[in-house]
Amino acid sequence: MKSKRKAVVTGAARGIGLAIAERFIGDGYFVVAVDRDVEAGISLQQRWDAGTLAFEALDVSEEEGVRRFFGNFEARYGKLDVLVNNAGIIRDNFITNMPVEDFDAVIQVNLRSAWLMCREAANIMRQQLSGRIINIASRAWLGNPGQSNYAASKAGLIGLTRVLALELGKSNVLVNAVAPGLIDTDLTRKLKAEVLQRLIELQPTRSMGNPADVANAVAFLASSDTGFITGQVIYVDGGRSIGAAV
Repeated sequence: MKSKRKAVVTGAARGIGLAIAERFIGDGYFVVAVDRDVEAGISLQQRWDAGTLAFEALDVSEEEGVRRFFGNFEARYGKLDVLVNNAGIIRDNFITNMPVEDFDAVIQVNLRSAWLMCREAANIMRQQLSGRIINIASRAWLGNPGQSNYAASKAGLIGLTRVLALELGKSNVLVNAVAPGLIDTDLTRKLKAEVLQRLIELQPTRSMGNPADVANAVAFLASSDTGFITGQVIYVDGGRSIGAAV
């Protein structure tokens, strides 16, 4: 483990986070998989040996828990090479029907948690004079009906990415974002068939992406070969960010 690069991935127990963790493992990293779902996390841990992956049960929106996690990181794992902020939730509704609690919950998990993780990771990476932070945003930051809370949280995440790229660049810490579009996950598959089909038809590619497509973009940004890219957003959305298909 000592010779491996270390990557922390939040929301790593399923979906896109799981694909990112698995891609890092395939690339020879040691992965610290963070999730508040203990049952899913333990199941994930059982699939890998102790020299490949460690599961940490953590609610990344709780400040003291995040502080403790990073306070013990060096002693437990060594150098922190990559942080991927992937944890997120949705609470969709039109603004006239949205309870303020749903707005607060989405901002808390999607934006505040990433800010907390970035703050603690930045202290470590600045001392190391190296590191990568990759925030998982969304094409939805450009706007989706019924997602005023989610779009706001992801727009904030992109703003955070750009600011940290400016603040941390002199310490050789690179900060970027990946913005997925319509990705084939368990959550997407829960949509009504007619809704999902309509979303697919809006894609220039007339298809959904896979979690591995997002993981590939993250791996690219985490690579030691991408030392002059910071403050950028890479869309993994089949061209949807350009506009609706014709």
